[in-house]
Amino acid sequence: MNHDALFYRDSVSDSDREQVRRIVESSGFFSPYEVEVAVELVEERLTKGTRSGYHFLFAEQSGMVVGYICFGPIACTTTSYEIFWIAAQRDFRRRGIGRELLQRSECAIAQSGGRRIYIETSSRKQYAPSRLFYEACGYQQEAILNDFYSPGDAKVIYVKAS
Repeated sequence: MNHDALFYRDSVSDSDREQVRRIVESSGFFSPYEVEVAVELVEERLTKGTRSGYHFLFAEQSGMVVGYICFGPIACTTTSYEIFWIAAQRDFRRRGIGRELLQRSECAIAQSGGRRIYIETSSRKQYAPSRLFYEACGYQQEAILNDFYSPGDAKVIYVKAS
């Protein structure tokens, strides 16, 4: 894939509901309920705009969304943000799209006064590549909440401070 062919945008459109659904489903990681949560964040942004607290960046190639990230400020904090979702279409993984989306989000967060960025993920084995990705992008493991998602499935929290 030629990276010059990628287009990044931060506007959200009606068609992004299904684009996000397709991307998240393609991962094979998420339950149908989790897929619906990802789509609901797009709907929340479409309904409330920036007041929703959800910000998106989309990576497109030839008019098709091939990756996206959703982030926003953490309620009741002054400079902390969270990455809620980051995903690339299965056929477009390992091509630097996730890293570019994350870096662009970090820049947008810094421009908004963000100083700490948190990412949460599962401790399940299938998420090991995600955890390695976050660490490779400079995130440090901050906490592990045992049995958070279900017995034996901890929440692993990463942070990157500026």
